Amino acid sequence: MQCNFNGTLLISVLPPLLATEFVFGLLGNGLALWIFLLLFNLAVADFLLTMALPFRASCYSSGIKWRFGGAFCNICLFLLAMNRSGSTVFFLMVIALDRYMHVVHPHHPINSLSISKAWRGGLALWLITICMTTHVFTLKHINTTYCESFMTNTEPSHNLTWHKFEFIFSFYLPLLVILYCTIHIIVVLRGRQLVQDAKIQRALCFLTVVAVLFIFCFLPSNIMQLLIWITTKKVHSTLQESEVCPALEDLTTAFYISISLTLNSALDPLVYYFSSSAVKNKSTQMKTRETDSHLISLLRVHHHHHHHHITPSSSSSSSSSSSSSLSHLLLQ
Repeated sequence: MQCNFNGTLLISVLPPLLATEFVFGLLGNGLALWIFLLLFNLAVADFLLTMALPFRASCYSSGIKWRFGGAFCNICLFLLAMNRSGSTVFFLMVIALDRYMHVVHPHHPINSLSISKAWRGGLALWLITICMTTHVFTLKHINTTYCESFMTNTEPSHNLTWHKFEFIFSFYLPLLVILYCTIHIIVVLRGRQLVQDAKIQRALCFLTVVAVLFIFCFLPSNIMQLLIWITTKKVHSTLQESEVCPALEDLTTAFYISISLTLNSALDPLVYYFSSSAVKNKSTQMKTRETDSHLISLLRVHHHHHHHHITPSSSSSSSSSSSSSLSHLLLQ
């Protein structure tokens, strides 16, 4: 038996919330697709999610009645699931790992991948993401007018599905990786006495903002999903089957609101724009390879302390130029 809730609170809260996310997500990610090459994959994942939001808002404003058919229901649920897996597990995590490798291990061969190899790597990530989320097309719904991928079952054993496991997995794995990379970058730069530079401080601030936004967007819904699992086991052993669904309704409502608060599709573009000088000058995108070489030179100088090779007059300009390059790389 699956629980089918009336969702009175969802009907009033989610339509304006999803409509707002759609407007900001459409404008922000549309511009991001036009400007940013390095973050292209993340922007595509967010853009696909944004396209599904008006239909979700329409469903809730109609009293939780899906009016677009079963096939399109699964397509929308697939876009939502692919965004969670694509933008969280892979793309944000890979961006954090990329910054980590450039700063902590600047001489590693992976830092000098060609553009063609980088595109092939991006394509491989998309294929993995699609494979992880195609199971959405096999989900069975209560009826053709109810379009949800997270159903609450009165039997606890039926709640641990691949879809829900993947939902939890796609948060905690990248969370650990992003926190590790961000903290390690800060520790390494402190050890090399680079954090005093104002531009690098701003770059580190944005790295921290990415981690905070990631937690803010995805932690509440993951906590609510875990609480539903725990509570279902508890009430199943203490209440009659007819009383289980009413006991879970408040938690389920809170979960659907929290999962709709995954504002990453609307907030990611803000991180792009405020953290990148490319908004002010698009030509800086052409300097990425030059930036990488400046960063490696900077880290080599600080690591080996070859200050005797730098004259007093050139030291200041070299340090300023290298710090600027490091800041630009961290932000991009």
